[in-house]
Formats: sequence, structure tokens, C-alpha cells
Amino acid sequence: MSNSLYQHIIVGLDLAEDCPQVLLKAAALAASFRAKLTLAHVLEPIAFAYGGDMPVDLSGIQEQQVQKAETELAQLAKLTDYPIQQQHVLVGQPAAELHYLAEQESADLIIVGSHGRKGLALLLGSTPNSVLHGASCDVLAVLVNKSAKGE
Repeated sequence: MSNSLYQHIIVGLDLAEDCPQVLLKAAALAASFRAKLTLAHVLEPIAFAYGGDMPVDLSGIQEQQVQKAETELAQLAKLTDYPIQQQHVLVGQPAAELHYLAEQESADLIIVGSHGRKGLALLLGSTPNSVLHGASCDVLAVLVNKSAKGE
């Protein structure tokens, strides 16, 4: 059997303290398939966070957020020996941006972290659930465990 089931994996990282678990699992999976590995982080537009009604130019603040996220993503990339081909910091709705990136890059797997929420949080939807619906490729949710920091 060919080891080319996945050729390009995109990892959507939220830059939370548990995302190294997601990255390391994604890197191990990419290594097993010898797949291209791309990291992505999606920032919500500041205008959405403030309702878009503020007569203030927020572009400078948004650019600072992008630069900070790029720095954090670069630091995360150093956690694995597996080569990371690309790093993207995107601004928009996370699921839509990850879907678009996967299509543009011809990715065949999107990996995201999941906190395994139940009940109301599950009903209201989460980023992994949103990424799953509408994706043009496979989606893998890695269950992150808060107590597994030392792994």
C-alpha cells in the first residue's frame, strides 16, 4: 500500500496553551505520510469583535495582532523537527478561512484541536465542528487534554 494517503496537511492552530499537542500529533501524522505540513492561524477581524460601529481606524491594531500571531506561529514551528512548508496568519471566520486555504493549497487534510465540549457548547458549535461542515477534504479533530502539558 502506498504511503501517500495524505499529501498536504494544514494544521489550524488557535495559539492557546494546548496547541503544541495538536501540532506534535499533526507533525507525526505528516511524517508517517511524508506529507507537506502547513500551519495556519485565523484571527477574527477586530471590526467584528467591536460590532463594526466604531468610527476608529483599527487597521493598525489588526496588523499588530497579525504580527504577534506570526511570531507565535514561528515559535510553535520550532517545537517539531518535521519541516513546516508554510505558515499563514489569516483574518476572517476560522472555518471559512481554513476551507479556502485548503482549497487554494490543494490540501487533503485539515487538523484542528478540540476540547471535547459537551452539552450547550456542542450544540452551539465549535471551530472543529464548523471546519468539518463545508470542508472539501478530510478533517481530523485532535482531542486536547489540559493535563497533558508535560507530554
